[in-house]
Amino acid sequence: MKLRALPLLLLLAFGQAMAEDASRITQVTLYPGSATVERAARVAAGATQLEIGGLPTGFDVRTLRLESDTGIRLGEFSVQDVASADAVNPRQAALEAKIEALDDQLAKLDIERQSAELVTGYLKGLSEGGKGTAVDTRNLAATLGAIQQGGSDALARVQRVAQQKRALEKQREALLRDLEKVAADSRDSRRLLVSLAAERAGEVRLSYQLRGPGWQPVYRATLDSASGRVEIERQALIAQNSGEDWSKVALKLSTGQPNAATQGQPPRPWNIWLQEPQPVRPLAKAMAMAPMAAPAPPAPAMAAARMAESADAPLFEVSEMQSAFATEFQVPARISLPSDGRRVTVSLGRQQLPMKLRVQVQPRQSETAFLVAAGERPEGVWLPGQIQLYRDGGYVGATQWSAQEGERFELPFGRDDLVRVTNKPGTQTNASSGLIEQRQERGISNDYTITSQHRQPIELLVLEASPVSTSEQVKVDAKFVPQPDQLKWQEQPGIVAWSRTLAPGATQKFSVSYSVSWPKNANVIGF
Repeated sequence: MKLRALPLLLLLAFGQAMAEDASRITQVTLYPGSATVERAARVAAGATQLEIGGLPTGFDVRTLRLESDTGIRLGEFSVQDVASADAVNPRQAALEAKIEALDDQLAKLDIERQSAELVTGYLKGLSEGGKGTAVDTRNLAATLGAIQQGGSDALARVQRVAQQKRALEKQREALLRDLEKVAADSRDSRRLLVSLAAERAGEVRLSYQLRGPGWQPVYRATLDSASGRVEIERQALIAQNSGEDWSKVALKLSTGQPNAATQGQPPRPWNIWLQEPQPVRPLAKAMAMAPMAAPAPPAPAMAAARMAESADAPLFEVSEMQSAFATEFQVPARISLPSDGRRVTVSLGRQQLPMKLRVQVQPRQSETAFLVAAGERPEGVWLPGQIQLYRDGGYVGATQWSAQEGERFELPFGRDDLVRVTNKPGTQTNASSGLIEQRQERGISNDYTITSQHRQPIELLVLEASPVSTSEQVKVDAKFVPQPDQLKWQEQPGIVAWSRTLAPGATQKFSVSYSVSWPKNANVIGF
C-alpha cells in the first residue's frame, strides 16, 4: 500500500468517511443472543436529507425505527447495501492519517540529521586544515574550542535524531499492523438515506435489532457458614461481532427474550380412532413393500451444513426460558467493545441472602456428604449460568446453576468431610410363591449409618430413591426404619426423605428394605 502517493486523496477520503458516519451510538440494550442498538445524528437547520453510513449488514431492517426532535419532519427512508471495497472505513482513514503524520515527522528528522552532518563535515575539514582553509594562529585556541563545541553539538543532535527516528518507526510499524488488520477485517455495510425537512437544528434517533451480540450471566456465591449468609454477585459476560465497534456506549442488560415465541401454540383437536387389524404378511414381502430410507447426505454436504449453522449461531448458548417479566441492568460506566468477539465481564451488583444450611446425603448413590444452602427466592429473573462457589473464603468449585428451578434458592457448597456415611448392604433374597399364579419375588435391604464430627449441631437431609412400579403386574413392598418424613420429596414419586438434627458427635441409623414380586414367566427390569 503506497501511503505517500496520494496524501490529498487520503485526507479527502477521511473527511468523507467522517461525514458519512454522522451518527453516534447512544445506548445498546443486550439480550441473550440479540441486541437493540440506538443511534443519534445531528441535523442542521434547513437540511433536507440525512445519510448515515457504516451500519452493520446484520440488523433487521423491519425493526428499524426513526424518531426526531420537534421541528424536524421525517419523510421516506431507504437502506442500501455497500460492498466492503466501496465502503469508507473511518478507522482505516484515521490510521492512514496517523501514518502520514509520522512520515512527515520522519522526513523532518532526516532534514535535521542531514543539517547536523553538514556541520560535522565542515568542522572536520577545519580541524584537518583542508585546502582553502586559513588558520589564524593568533586565535588558534579559540578556534579549536569552537570546533570542539560545534562538533559535540552536531554529533549529539545526530544521536538524538537517530533515537527519535527509532521511536517513530516503532509507532509506524504498529500502526501499519493495525491498518492491515482493519483492512483484513473490513466488511460489507449498509447506508441509511432519510428524507426530511428541518425547520431548526436537532437530532434524529434510530434503533434496530441485531442478532448475534449478547450476554451470558455468571454468578459468584460466597458462604459465611458461621452466620449462614450467602453473598451472590451477578456478573455479565458480554461479546459482539456485529460489524460495528461500540465506543463508550451506555449499556443496558435485559433478561428478556425478543427472539422467543411471542404467543403459545393454539390448542389442536385431540382425535382418537380404532385401527383395523392388519393381515399378517410374510416377512420377505413386508420388507419388499417397506419404503427405503433416504440416503444420508455425503460427508462434505453435512460438514458444510454444520459450518453454515455455526456461522449464524449466537456467541452464547442460552437456554430458552418462558417468563412473564424481564429484569434489566443499567451498567453505570460507559462500555467500549470492539467488534471482534472478545469477551468482557461486567459486574451487575451483589445481594446478601439469609439462607439455611443443611448436610445432604444419598447413601445408596454415594457415601459422600454435601453442604447445601437454601433460602427464599429474591425478586427478578435469574437466567441459568455458571456459578463460582466460595465457602468461608476458600474456593470450592464451579457448577452450572439453574436458579429458576423450584420455589427456593438452593446452592451447593461442596463436600462435608466432617460427616461420615456408610452403606451396608443386606442379604439379597430370591423366592417363588403362589399355587394358581406363580410369581417370583426378590428382596434387598440396606443399613445406613451417618455420624457427625462437627462441633455444633447440623441439619441433616437423607434422600433415598425407592423403586416405583409402572406395571400392575409388578408389586413393590417398601419398609423404612424410621419412617420417612416425606414420601414424595419435592413432589418426586419414590424419593423419600428424612430430616434430622444431629448433635456434635451423634450417629443416626436408617434401614430400608424392598420386596418386589412379578409373574414367573416375565422379567423385571431395573431391580
